[in-house]
Amino acid sequence: MSGGYQELEIYQLALMLAVDIHAMSLTLPRFETYEEGSQIRRSSKSIAANIVEGYGRRQYKNEFLKYVVYASASCDETKAHLEILHQTGSLDKDQYTLLYGRYLELGKKLYRFRQAVMSRHNQLPCGGTTVHAPAERRILEEDALYSSVAMSDSPDSEPEA
Repeated sequence: MSGGYQELEIYQLALMLAVDIHAMSLTLPRFETYEEGSQIRRSSKSIAANIVEGYGRRQYKNEFLKYVVYASASCDETKAHLEILHQTGSLDKDQYTLLYGRYLELGKKLYRFRQAVMSRHNQLPCGGTTVHAPAERRILEEDALYSSVAMSDSPDSEPEA
């Protein structure tokens, strides 16, 4: 039996990075600890939280994908905060280079994970064989288009509950 979201490589990496960002943010200059420090802590922790929430909704492909997209967006937000901290002189080049590189890696893994969910969600393991999901499954492959990189903000792009 699977150990759940804790076994996902993207979750493990996101959690480890959130802990690293938390520790780094506490070493920032005092004025940054409560402004940019708070923002980067929240965005980095949001990645792991969205992976967990999506995993909890994995039965429904669009719900699962939505939270993986949110995790990717939070990863991008965290990279932006790292850039700001570095460019304002609050984060030294070595820390910036190390953390930014690790978030680039996480972003790539999140993208590949999303692609895998999109292409293989309709197959469920069943005693060593693969069967297609039940017909009442609400999600069709073409309904996942909202998760593309160029997401629309229109209300029509939201999945129906």
